[in-house]
Amino acid sequence: MMLRGLSALFLCFVLVGTLAAADGSGEGRGNLPIQIKSNELFADNATHTATFSGKVVARQGDITIYCDRLVITYGEKSQEVETVEAFGNVRIAQGNRLGLAAHALYENGKGKIVLDGSPKVFQGDDVVSGKVITYFVNEQKSVVTGGPESRVEAVIHPKGKGKDGGTAKP
Repeated sequence: MMLRGLSALFLCFVLVGTLAAADGSGEGRGNLPIQIKSNELFADNATHTATFSGKVVARQGDITIYCDRLVITYGEKSQEVETVEAFGNVRIAQGNRLGLAAHALYENGKGKIVLDGSPKVFQGDDVVSGKVITYFVNEQKSVVTGGPESRVEAVIHPKGKGKDGGTAKP
């Protein structure tokens, strides 16, 4: 099915590599159905694309992607997904994890996800932001880069301590 590779996008957008080690919660996700809702779907066999537009909501299991437009590009012969690109008000949610950006691109062949346009990734109270957040799926590594006007910023709360830094007395 043309959308089979979309499940890889959902699994990858867990983004736990950005803030913490993978927890294994994505196992078996590829077998779950993918539900995409939008105001419009335009499929073009000549350009090998499927474009969902207007309040797009794509769900698989406990992961949901929201955006204004989602464009899936697939191979002519293989019908495998080559890229998945989300445009406008991109929000990727799973449990206490949330990724925000103006644009996201998943390149299946490179196993790479790039969030740009003021990207931020939240996990609980922790947050990482920069100019571009890149997640390398196969290596479970991420790189957050800044720029002249947008430095990398991270706020990470120590685990196992209360919000008071562990100074409260019982």
